[in-house]
Amino acid sequence: MKINYFFMNEKLTLDMPICKPIEIKKHIKSNQQVLALDLGTKRIGVAISNGSSLIATPLTTINRKKFILDIKKLTEIIKENKVMALIIGLPLNMDGTEGRKCQSVRDFAKELLTNIDIDLMFWDERLTTKSAKYILSKGNLSKSKKKLVVDRIAASLILENALEFIKNNHD
Repeated sequence: MKINYFFMNEKLTLDMPICKPIEIKKHIKSNQQVLALDLGTKRIGVAISNGSSLIATPLTTINRKKFILDIKKLTEIIKENKVMALIIGLPLNMDGTEGRKCQSVRDFAKELLTNIDIDLMFWDERLTTKSAKYILSKGNLSKSKKKLVVDRIAASLILENALEFIKNNHD
């Protein structure tokens, strides 16, 4: 069975305080909310867990403007929802290697962590956007509405997969 999981080796974190899944589990056990991001070049999909971290709910989609404005908006969302942990989708290549998009995600995460103190973990996000598009294809949404929600659906899939893995594998 293939596990949809990816955690950065300490030597590759470039001095970023990346937490381990067990640290995210502490927040889950304390009924604290966890946020997930699907970072794209045009939009950022945002999803949030419920208090018990049993359900991942699409929250919003941020239309990207300037880097600093994106960081500011996410910081507001994190504070407003009292989020204690963040899971960011890492866009690995299909063969599991890292490309330029991964470095862009890391750079974004590093800047976000200079603005807010939060536990952060990366998660393998391969095929989440494709899965989100498939889910949306089964509904009666217009093409423009699908475009508005696909990223937040992808973020909820990232969060759902990560929470499920953490709950089942880190006692």
